[in-house]
Amino acid sequence: MAGNRYEQIIERIFLAHYKRGGSQVTFDREEIPKVADELGIRIPKNLGDLIYTFRYRVALPAAIVAKAPKGKEWIIRPVGRSKYQFVLVTKWAIAPNPAFSRIKVPDATPGMIVKYALSDEQALLAKLRYNRLIDIFTGVTCYSLQSHLRTSVPSIGQVETDEVYIGVDRQGAHYVIPVQAKGGKDRMSVVQIEQDIAICATKFKDAICRPVGAQFIETDLIALFEFELTTDGVRVRSEHHYQLVAPEELTSELLEIYKQRLPPL
Repeated sequence: MAGNRYEQIIERIFLAHYKRGGSQVTFDREEIPKVADELGIRIPKNLGDLIYTFRYRVALPAAIVAKAPKGKEWIIRPVGRSKYQFVLVTKWAIAPNPAFSRIKVPDATPGMIVKYALSDEQALLAKLRYNRLIDIFTGVTCYSLQSHLRTSVPSIGQVETDEVYIGVDRQGAHYVIPVQAKGGKDRMSVVQIEQDIAICATKFKDAICRPVGAQFIETDLIALFEFELTTDGVRVRSEHHYQLVAPEELTSELLEIYKQRLPPL
């Protein structure tokens, strides 16, 4: 299995550079084929997929996890062109809080889009767009600027975000809202949010950065997170869960409850 091959390679790379008590381990992507050859393993066709797998999809091998002190975990950050770094950070997961209430929104997703969406991520981005969920969540009028924005950021290298929105509020302030969308088994990563914040700082200096994460809980239930950068690193600033429903499910009683939640003007 590719996962087993990937685990052997990334573990060998980590242990080759790790020094006891260290909090950073730097390596080059070009080490992957060399290590694969040493281990007698077929070289992965896409070197970047190996790194992507451990950044966003699966846990690092146990031998690497064991080198992290209690309450800490290793994450992989890009630190330049084809260079990466294992970094110790405070352990926490970006995951929907099951105790949160569901806010029902009439589903405006066109049936043709639902029928032909090719992946969970694409389906999620489409539902965000057609239901104006970024506007609803942020309270800002938003416009999709670009999907899958790929650019280069100093000291990090090439980065990509799933979609970028530009917004304006009633006072005329401008916002840039990078969105990371996750469906299926993919996990949202603190590294991705850090990269989105870096994109805002270098490419959209005149706009207020409000990084957002979106995660399918169920097919028509979406968790949205807004993040902020604090002295303790990236943290969740707010979270809401939106359920896309048929219009008839929005009863008078439910709308009255929502009306009571309105903030003062």
